[in-house]
Amino acid sequence: MSEQQLTGRLYGVGLGPGDPSLMTVRAVQIIAGADVIAYHSARHGRSIARSIAAEHLRADHIEEALIYPVTTESTDHPGGYRGALDEFYESAAARLAVHLDAGRTVAVISEGDPLFYGSYQHMHKRLAHRYPTEVIPGVTSVSAAAARLGKPLAEADEVLTILPGTLPEEELTARLASTDTAVVMKLGRTFPTVRRAMERSGRLPEAHYVERATMTGERTERLADIDAETVPYFSVSVVPSRIADLPPSTGTSTETATATGTGTGTGTATGKATAGEPSGPGEVVVVGTGPAGPLWLTPESRGALAAAEDLVGYATYLDRVPLRPGQRRHASDNKVESERAELALDLARRGRRVAVVSGGDPGIFAMATAVLEVASQDPYRAIPVRVLPGVTAANAAAARAGAPLGHDYAVISLSDRLKPWEVIAERLHAAAGADLALALYNPGSRSRTWQVGKTRELLLEHRAPDTPVILARDIGGPEESVRTVHLADLDPHQVDMRTLLIVGSSQTQAVRRDDGTEVVWTPRRYPEGSA
Repeated sequence: MSEQQLTGRLYGVGLGPGDPSLMTVRAVQIIAGADVIAYHSARHGRSIARSIAAEHLRADHIEEALIYPVTTESTDHPGGYRGALDEFYESAAARLAVHLDAGRTVAVISEGDPLFYGSYQHMHKRLAHRYPTEVIPGVTSVSAAAARLGKPLAEADEVLTILPGTLPEEELTARLASTDTAVVMKLGRTFPTVRRAMERSGRLPEAHYVERATMTGERTERLADIDAETVPYFSVSVVPSRIADLPPSTGTSTETATATGTGTGTGTATGKATAGEPSGPGEVVVVGTGPAGPLWLTPESRGALAAAEDLVGYATYLDRVPLRPGQRRHASDNKVESERAELALDLARRGRRVAVVSGGDPGIFAMATAVLEVASQDPYRAIPVRVLPGVTAANAAAARAGAPLGHDYAVISLSDRLKPWEVIAERLHAAAGADLALALYNPGSRSRTWQVGKTRELLLEHRAPDTPVILARDIGGPEESVRTVHLADLDPHQVDMRTLLIVGSSQTQAVRRDDGTEVVWTPRRYPEGSA
């Protein structure tokens, strides 16, 4: 008979959230057949796990109380709090190993699920590779809290995020802002931090509080109404599904605006309120989506897009935002910015939460200016407007190439649709004469074919012919390409509206590295006497 067959068997047994009737049949069977029942507790000796399983314990069960040396208090252990716990886990595992080596079956009972923030997992990683082991899953506090609230956690494509309240406030805020639904565990003394993160992320109105779900003393309330002094460790905060709160017939409405800004079902071209819609100010949030897809979205922008009731924007940018039930989309052509802004503000005046979707950063050649210009006029001055930053094309292109904008630089649009070419030429001369690196937006299109060539001529009056020029096209998209050419060799026919140009200063370097890649960078130190 092998040594492994002579040893006992280890079980990690999930007991569920607290009500003994929510223990699984398998959990009851394992406890009934075990020789040793082990459970964790604080120094007071009261074990929640033992209290849940109490009616299934026998007089001849060997009980191993694994008592933590510290919980939240300080310790004089040389290794600090973590060192004290690691030493305790090693000692507890050694105690259980004695029983297993003697051929006894050991059941480590754990409230909730053993491998979900459970104390058992510390025994598992120290013993499971040495002894036959089975883990019995249990109903988690997350599932219990949702059940007691009667609120679905997630539906359709919603993303549920589980967060420990012990995270730093900034991290909690960012993750709450970017997810669809959330559960925050381990409240207790972390509650003030969690509440602030909920408020800062805009999730506080949706947040619920559940204390001791399915146990004696259970409490459920709105999180905003909870007194921090009354919150125990065994409590969670739930931000439930938004989709589940929608009427059953609510879907996603896609409305295409015309050149005059009219969107189907949104009133007239100026967005006059239709009967039956809410009145009173809502909010407009101008959201930067970055140069392409969801990888470029900030958590704050992701959260604002999810929370919006209406999305307004150029159709190409709206297509980057996932469809959500209950949201209405108002898509339009790229040349009606003022009309889009007015439509968004009129929707907000009816009480709607509106996100104006912009590519890149909304404040750089994008929608923030258009919205703020209209919002500064009557009758929109009272409508709240926020602008959320995004990764702009210049920064995205520069990162792909290396660090060509590592020193002072200027950002100029080559489009003469909104300003005369004479102004553009004057600014190019000034920036090039100051030896600034240049990020050139909107360099060319089907109707603008000569500007790139003229720009090359102007810049060659100030820059050497071998000055590095980066042609960055469709950054973050499926057709992404980044090439570096000399200024004298810049071919206007290789530039279109999806291309951004970065022109180096006199100090910019283009270096071929050992792996064959070329990187472009501009030193942060400018040599004396070079101006």
